[in-house]
Amino acid sequence: MSRHDAIAHAARHYDGGGFRAVLQDAVARPTESQTTGQLPALHAYLSDFLMPAIAPLGFTGRILDNPDGEHGPFLIAERHEGDDLPTVLIYGHGDTVRGYPEQWRDGLDPWAIVVEGDRWYGRGTADNKGQHIINLGALEAVMAARGGRLGFNTKLLIEMGEESGSPGLRDLCRAEARALAADVLIASDGPRVSAERPTLFLGSRGGYTFELIVNLREGSHHSGNWGGLLRNPGTVLANAIATLVDGRGKILLDALRPPAIPEGVRAALADIAVGTDPTAPRIDEEWGEPGLTAAERVFGWNTLEVLAFKTGDPDGPLNAVPPHAKATLQLRFVVGTDWEGLIPAVRAHLDAKGFPMVEVRAARSEVFRATRLPVEDPWVGWALASIETSTGKRPALLPNLGGSLPNDAFSEILGLPTLWVPHSYPACLQHGPDEHLLGPMSREALMLMAGLFWDLGETGPGILGQRDAKRET
Repeated sequence: MSRHDAIAHAARHYDGGGFRAVLQDAVARPTESQTTGQLPALHAYLSDFLMPAIAPLGFTGRILDNPDGEHGPFLIAERHEGDDLPTVLIYGHGDTVRGYPEQWRDGLDPWAIVVEGDRWYGRGTADNKGQHIINLGALEAVMAARGGRLGFNTKLLIEMGEESGSPGLRDLCRAEARALAADVLIASDGPRVSAERPTLFLGSRGGYTFELIVNLREGSHHSGNWGGLLRNPGTVLANAIATLVDGRGKILLDALRPPAIPEGVRAALADIAVGTDPTAPRIDEEWGEPGLTAAERVFGWNTLEVLAFKTGDPDGPLNAVPPHAKATLQLRFVVGTDWEGLIPAVRAHLDAKGFPMVEVRAARSEVFRATRLPVEDPWVGWALASIETSTGKRPALLPNLGGSLPNDAFSEILGLPTLWVPHSYPACLQHGPDEHLLGPMSREALMLMAGLFWDLGETGPGILGQRDAKRET
């Protein structure tokens, strides 16, 4: 049996309806981690669906309660073939955002797969049930082609709280570092750069959310009698924000800006086109950091976004000077940004600009850290070559995803090189009504992952040797 046989088996898994049947079973299980009272459903996804699904692949697993004692559990499973073989850690998440069935188009149901042309609708099809089910199907295809073997050791980590910010994941990785020890992480989440182009990304931008609050007095005061005499918190807050980011989206505070884009990152982004899907919004070419390409702005630079701004009653404004104003801002940042100094840096900046009345505080306790495997790492060239061989397409290489993932748990806590191969696309409507994946793209993903896992068994030991030699020099 050969690499070709593994890929052909993966294609038959799709063509014969096997992939759709497994995905339908997964989607039919509501796993809304953002809704209270969902722990039994989150646990059942692991115990009643995933554990039986991976048992025929030779995995032994255990379900662990969340270390925080509050959020969804984790599944750790292992298939061991030999001490001298490479070990891969595969990650995914089985939880979803809320279903919001009333918001879906007529004829669609978040908890059932509905196929319309190339689109397979259902909550979790793209994020992330479809993606980790594709990877499990690819493992099965390689085993079928190798007579029941993979040619490498496999560990599986599935969490049930990613959509709530991955609470407990980092503590779990610290506590279970030995059980999760591996040579490389291969995982799937997020979108390709476009539906047609296979993509590899090596980390993610970080995300830090903070609040600016102006609380000046008790009660509103008539704008005719007191306007011009009382400081308006909405005006104060708008001007405070304008000292951080200008009217064209350029970050003004140096402490929030990243270091220069490394040449390797710039080279990788040179042939990346963003916003090419028909349903993508039109890019504002004059927005953001001047002098950067669109790809560099979203994958190689920091952005400061105002997520929410409120003062007074927007739905029923009064003829009064409001007493309070509040804005929620988010810094998406790349490797090299001093995110830990963000709050004191913003505080000192606002004081210097004459806004001591603006309170600055973190909005969330959990921060997604920025991560990026160097593009020169031997695993990167290996993965790109494998994907191109399987698809006949030149894959896109993103040094990091524009969004945020808990990749730091793997790259920093477990110390792994991280390869992410996404199986959705930018217009998949994840997190919103009418979420879907594309059938033909899923078929291609099954095939390219079967090729990738086949190659791991064939040439993975050589990549480990290259990395060892590189460290020694």
